[in-house]
Amino acid sequence: MLISEFTLAAGLSRDTIRFYVRLGLLQPQTTAKGGRRPYQLFSAEDVQAARIIRIAQSLGMSLKEIAGIAKARREGRMTRERSVQVLRGQLDLLEKKAQQLQAMVAYLRDKIIWVESGETESMADFGRYLSDALHEPVMDARSKS
Repeated sequence: MLISEFTLAAGLSRDTIRFYVRLGLLQPQTTAKGGRRPYQLFSAEDVQAARIIRIAQSLGMSLKEIAGIAKARREGRMTRERSVQVLRGQLDLLEKKAQQLQAMVAYLRDKIIWVESGETESMADFGRYLSDALHEPVMDARSKS
């Protein structure tokens, strides 16, 4: 299928598809037609690859990480063990992010109660609140390098 059909099948814009091709995430077949810019022919496998890319992005993976995994898969280096390692790493990152989001939700709930109650004393800043919720040390501007 040509790029116009592929955009519909994959649910991506032409620009996104071209970007993915430049990054090597998608590798369509090319034809002799089209002169200096040969036609690109996409397959059902390319549609599946595009969907996998979108899922990986929604799981928090960068395009660089996805490209590395795709390259390893094409080269036969993506073993079952490596796949599990990558998935566990991403799961760890998402679990940490979920903790941070829960802390943010708790902070906002507490802040709403604090504001509604008309308190005049200062409520802890969000950075301190978040670090307390996650049991992590607070990094101030002087300790960051």
